[in-house]
Amino acid sequence: MDKSENVVPTHYWHHLDNGHTVCTLCPRECELREGKRGVCYIRMAQGGEIVLTSYGRSSGFCIDPIEKKPLNHFLPGTPVLSFGTAGCNLTCAFCQNWDISKSRDMETLSASASPEQLAIAAEQTGCRAVAFTYNDPVIFMEYAVDVAKACHARNIKTVAVTAGYINPEPRREFFAAMDAANVDLKGFTEDFYHRICGGHLAPVLDTLRYLKHETSVWFEITTLLIPGENDSPEELQAMCRWIADELGPDVPLHFTAFHPDFHMLDKSATSMTSLLQAKKIAKANGLHYVYLGNVHDVADGSTWCPSCGKLLIERDGYRLGRWALKDGSCQYCNTRIAGIFEAMPGNWGPKRWPIEIK
Repeated sequence: MDKSENVVPTHYWHHLDNGHTVCTLCPRECELREGKRGVCYIRMAQGGEIVLTSYGRSSGFCIDPIEKKPLNHFLPGTPVLSFGTAGCNLTCAFCQNWDISKSRDMETLSASASPEQLAIAAEQTGCRAVAFTYNDPVIFMEYAVDVAKACHARNIKTVAVTAGYINPEPRREFFAAMDAANVDLKGFTEDFYHRICGGHLAPVLDTLRYLKHETSVWFEITTLLIPGENDSPEELQAMCRWIADELGPDVPLHFTAFHPDFHMLDKSATSMTSLLQAKKIAKANGLHYVYLGNVHDVADGSTWCPSCGKLLIERDGYRLGRWALKDGSCQYCNTRIAGIFEAMPGNWGPKRWPIEIK
C-alpha cells in the first residue's frame, strides 16, 4: 500500500465462490483478487471488500469559471472550486486529461482536503459551487458524496463532470448529492464505445434518461468530435434525434473540438466546418441550445432565444457580455429559458486560480 493512500470502505461489491470480490460500482464489474485494483485504479480489493484508496486526496484544487465544465445554463459567470483525483473507469484513447485520469502514481494525489475543508474553502473564496472534474467522480463517489454533504450545509452547489458510466444502484446515491452535471456522450455507436473507450453505450444512455426523468439535477451534454470516428452525419443525426426524443429539446448540447492527444496523436484536429455541420444537424432535430467548444467563436458560444432568436447571454470565451434574461426568461418575448439562473450573472470571467487548501 502506498503511504500516500487514504483508504475507506465502500459498499458496492459482492463476493464470489472463488474468493474474489466483484466491484459493482460501474458496468465493468471488475472481479478482483485480494490486493488487486480495478481498471479505475483507485478501487481495490482489501480485507474481503472493495476499498477506495484516494479518499481526501486530489491532484490539485483550482477555481474556474462554471462555463469551463462546460455548463452554460447553470449560474452563469460564477466561480466553481474544481478538483479531481486519479484514475478512470473508461480507457478512452483520446483522453484530454490523461496525465490525471490515466495516472498510476499515487504521488499524483499530492494535495489533500477533508470534505469540510473543501466546503469552507469554497465559501471563503466566493465559489457558488464545487465541481468534481478532471477525472470521473463516479469512481471516487464516497469522497464526492461526503464533500457534497458538507457543501450543501453551507449552501454551496455541487457539479459532476462525468461520463455517466455507473450502475443503477450507486447512480441513485451519487446523483442525489449533485445539483448539476455535464455528461460526456462520447459517441453514439456501440463500436465507438467498445473500441475507443473500452466501455458500452447503453449504460450512458440509461444514465441520461435517469437524470432527465428521475432527478432534478440540471445537466448538459458534451460530445468531443473526433474526425473519422464519431462525426459522421449519420451518427450525429441518430444522436441528436435520440436526445430530442428521449430527453427533450431543452438539454444543452456542447460539440467540442478534438486536438491530438494521448493515444490519438495521428488524428487531425476537428475543423470548424465539422463543428458547424454538427450544430446544423442538432438544430435541424429541434435542439434549442447547441454550443461549440474548444474554439473561439462568440456567436456559437452564446445563448440565443429559441423563440424570437434574440441574443440572451453573450459569451466571448469564458467572459460574459450582453445579458438579456429577466427572471430566467427572454426579456423580449418572455420565453422561459431552461436552466438555473439568477437575476444577474456572476463576473468571474476567464480567470483560473489554483489554490492550496490547508
